[in-house]
Amino acid sequence: MRAIAGLWRWRRNPLRRATDLAEAWAALVALALIVVGAPVAGAVTGSLTNDALLRSVEAQRATRHVVTATVLKKLDHPPLDPDPETSSARDAHRRVLAHWKGPDGSGHAGTVASGLKSPHPGDRFTVWTDRTGRVVGRPLDPATATTHAALAGFGATLASAGLVEGARRLLLWRIVRRRHARWDQAWQQAGPDWGKAGTGA
Repeated sequence: MRAIAGLWRWRRNPLRRATDLAEAWAALVALALIVVGAPVAGAVTGSLTNDALLRSVEAQRATRHVVTATVLKKLDHPPLDPDPETSSARDAHRRVLAHWKGPDGSGHAGTVASGLKSPHPGDRFTVWTDRTGRVVGRPLDPATATTHAALAGFGATLASAGLVEGARRLLLWRIVRRRHARWDQAWQQAGPDWGKAGTGA
């Protein structure tokens, strides 16, 4: 609203400078871009991200399979070199030595996170594997994908608004510097004779 008021105020004002009008127009354009452009950028980003993530969900569900594993032995201590992508301090005590059959019928055994609160030999639990039976992460579900897409859209909206405001402030800084340079020039021309008698002032 200040931008619109600024444009109206400088419309026919005899004291109006070109920089005043440029400043008001910059504020108005920035306001329009923040109110309209930033949400549009966020919506487009969110939509594209959602489409990409849902395609990823479909691809993961096509290549990952849930199989049943059987506990062979509970591991009291985490392995010496745990995989940082699949392990954490919280689930270290739930790691077990287990065996399972892959979707292709091949037998496998290894250390996995069981998800059981108190695993015992013979207990059964499910793990996700690829086609060859190698343990992989759980596939992304559509609800999580949609949440990530919404967050991406919100982030894009904030980033767009920040970029526009940053550009406006940079332009304003340049306008003010130019204005001060002109004042300095005018002062240098009038300054030496300022207030002296007989200078025509």
